[in-house]
Amino acid sequence: MSGFCSLVIPFELSFFFFPFSSLYTLQISYERSEGHLCLPVRYTHSFPEALQKFYRGEFRWLWRQRIRLYLEGTGINPVPVDLHEQQLSLNQHSRAFNIERVHDERPEASGPQLLPVRALNEVFIGESLSSRSFNINRVATQAVEDVLNIAKRQGNLSLPLNRELVEKVTNEYNESLLYSPEEPKILFSIREPIANRVFSSSRQRCFTSKVCVRSRCWDACMVVDGGTSFEFNDGAIASMMINKEDELRTVLLEQ
Repeated sequence: MSGFCSLVIPFELSFFFFPFSSLYTLQISYERSEGHLCLPVRYTHSFPEALQKFYRGEFRWLWRQRIRLYLEGTGINPVPVDLHEQQLSLNQHSRAFNIERVHDERPEASGPQLLPVRALNEVFIGESLSSRSFNINRVATQAVEDVLNIAKRQGNLSLPLNRELVEKVTNEYNESLLYSPEEPKILFSIREPIANRVFSSSRQRCFTSKVCVRSRCWDACMVVDGGTSFEFNDGAIASMMINKEDELRTVLLEQ
């Protein structure tokens, strides 16, 4: 359909985009959703004004980056599972996995295979399917206040630890976790990293241009934007990167 359209107007379908179309989204549940990638809320009630601005060219193009994914290694399956349509229980998934291993005890390694989807927001590997990277890394004012109190005692600092300073430091840190969707980079986060005498986590989050993860799990999955799942069992290697060819063109309107 995108080949026949000069403009696509979905209604809050943030998980579904056409890569070659001009796109903007109308926010219809502004009381329950922040509406990222949607028009500002006021245009929900004055949509003709938004159309006039589009007609006059009073907007800015935004090139939204997306994440390209590759799978390689042993026992990989590049066929996606739509989690909105199908969801296996643990027992069902375990039986399917065990049957596959009986037929192929030593699967051959394969080269990198490009997956048929692009991630608009997140790629989850592990048990977390809902937490956003921002929510994993953000800090509360109480934690910031405790850290500043410790720094004040340990460093003999004369900091005016009032509510205004604590909130300012908290907001500045949390805002540093956000970045423009046009920037060609990935933010990876490790949720609840293992840290003991044997294992240590040197870096819990970082901006990068490419991320590679090797699976040491069984009955594991890699989930793209909370809706599409791929098998990600022991021996599989996932590579995530930004490619200019995957940019999504949408528009920005001023308030």
